[in-house]
Amino acid sequence: MIKKILIANRGEIACRVIKTAKQMGITSVAVYSDADENALHVKLADEAVRLGPAPSKDSYLRGDLILEHCKRLNVDAVHPGYGFLSENAGFAKECAKQGVIFIGPTIEAIEAMGSKSAAKQIMQKAGVPLVPGYHGDDQDPELIRKSANDMGYPVLLKAAAGGGGKGMRQVWSAQEFDDALAAAKREAMSSFNDDKMLVEKYLTEPRHVEIQVFCDNHKNGVYLFERDCSIQRRHQKVIEEAPAPNMPQDLRERMGDAALKAAFAINYAGAGTVEFLLDTDGSFYFMEMNTRLQVEHPVTEMITGEDLVEWQIKVANNEVLPKTQEELSMRGHSFEARVYAEDPNNDFLPATGTLSLLKAPIENRFVRVDTGVEQGDEVSIYYDPMIAKLIVWDENREKALSRLAACLADYAIGGVVTNIDYLKRIACSGPFQAAELSTDFIERHQDSISTQTMIDEVPFLSELALLALLSEQDEDAYSSDHSNDPWSRADNYRSNHVYQDTLVLNFAEESYSIGIIQLSANRWKLMFDSKLNIDDIEVSGCLIDQRLDINKNGLKQSYHCMQVGAQLSLFTPMGIVSADIAQIDLGEQSDDDGTNAVVAPMNGTVVDLLVGPGDTVEKGQVLIIVEAMKMEHAIKAPYAGTVKECFFHTGDLVSGGIALLEVEASEQDT
Repeated sequence: MIKKILIANRGEIACRVIKTAKQMGITSVAVYSDADENALHVKLADEAVRLGPAPSKDSYLRGDLILEHCKRLNVDAVHPGYGFLSENAGFAKECAKQGVIFIGPTIEAIEAMGSKSAAKQIMQKAGVPLVPGYHGDDQDPELIRKSANDMGYPVLLKAAAGGGGKGMRQVWSAQEFDDALAAAKREAMSSFNDDKMLVEKYLTEPRHVEIQVFCDNHKNGVYLFERDCSIQRRHQKVIEEAPAPNMPQDLRERMGDAALKAAFAINYAGAGTVEFLLDTDGSFYFMEMNTRLQVEHPVTEMITGEDLVEWQIKVANNEVLPKTQEELSMRGHSFEARVYAEDPNNDFLPATGTLSLLKAPIENRFVRVDTGVEQGDEVSIYYDPMIAKLIVWDENREKALSRLAACLADYAIGGVVTNIDYLKRIACSGPFQAAELSTDFIERHQDSISTQTMIDEVPFLSELALLALLSEQDEDAYSSDHSNDPWSRADNYRSNHVYQDTLVLNFAEESYSIGIIQLSANRWKLMFDSKLNIDDIEVSGCLIDQRLDINKNGLKQSYHCMQVGAQLSLFTPMGIVSADIAQIDLGEQSDDDGTNAVVAPMNGTVVDLLVGPGDTVEKGQVLIIVEAMKMEHAIKAPYAGTVKECFFHTGDLVSGGIALLEVEASEQDT
């Protein structure tokens, strides 16, 4: 009987498992790296133990340390979550040797599905349909290239041991193949310590539909319906939903039966996900089986009412499945949006920094937020940059999608760039609302969903002015010369005169001067330039816990807000409106500072330096490759020229914004 569980993971999945453990009366033990010493999962657990330094290889991948803690703390079972050690057969073996229950499938099942190529061979024998491709052990690049040429392009290169989009490349022509294979193998080795590759025919407009399966140790198995995960960027899921829209019941049953056939073929036990590509003609093909709980499992929980972590623990306790296939049903529709610290306007580069503001939508039976961070936490370079998963439910897809858009509009995160506005653009796009789904959805609709939302700042000048005034009043934020006490002003103030101040707000393209007269405590009259066609207005309000309550000529509204130095940020339903208070000297660099420097776009590690001093380079040529969050980022020459100096070497850690190389522009590019 499991009475004490150690969660060998971090972040939102660790918090998720701890929640169910508490509900079941099971003691939870968290593990943490030095970077996570004060993390939310550490605070929520009954007990917590340190693993080591921040890098995963020194902490969350140290299975030996985890098992030492299990022995010392009398832990009955380990829940691996997803990622890290969740699909590591070696770790599962060590758990078995030491008498610790591994909450997951059998070692044989993990090994069988751990290699994509071996898994395809097993599925072929079991009669599960496969995409044409090469899944063999012979890794001669010439053989892999010949297989690709024989199939015809486009093809998809995939790491045999991979997942999460790492070690994966689309190849559209024979000319691209060698570079793509080298990059995919390098990324696979970095992520999985295994560069074995497989190559498959790339279907151009398929949907990614996966089936949630569950099996116990008593030869029972069920499928908990499907999820559509077609909205992907670089093979990483962005928005998932359940059930899959426009799914005929007979197709649902056939895919469910095929998924169970795949599970029974390897004597599966526990939670598993069988991923299929669903073609436009209704044909479907096995991609892979994930032998763990998926990131997107909450949408299944929302439509079935089942707690999948509870099911995992019960199966690990050798119990029979809580329900039979006939007892399972689905109700309504659910979406999950992954909120990441990344910059959609800068090639989705991972972002780091402090979460100065973190206000999630209010949770209820329609809205759920799975997160592992709190306001004030640091988003570091060491781990996946996901901040939270926003999950919504309603009685049908249209209502659930409307709820998703509303919750995204209500989400306020400051201090770190996020993809919230990008998610909102996808959710509100016509093709997504019409469920015109395919795995290339984002590429096909790139122009409409990738255009940054432009917000007119003029309608929010009153709110920003009030935010500036209240901040000044509370913290003397923007100038020590702007006292609220008129007697302290050195400007010939007279008690029978009305004192008028001026506030200047700078935006990216415009500056606005606003006349201010304080009428009483927390109440001002604002006067705008006549060219704006805005009448003078009275505003009052208060600033509490980074929320601005404003009364504007009798109209009351509330906004999340934030001030960092001289910058004001107002979180509106349309997006973030930011302005700088002009009196602050921001110390910005001039436009011609460091024109020869090629800078790092984010924090990371140099994995390959492709040029040296004296080399001549062309515009767009890859100069250096930096890895962050286990993804490679090729940094290219902004112009043709000559490399003058390289400031870093392979293996060096670099900070975002630091100069990596100096490239002197050639005469035609100056």
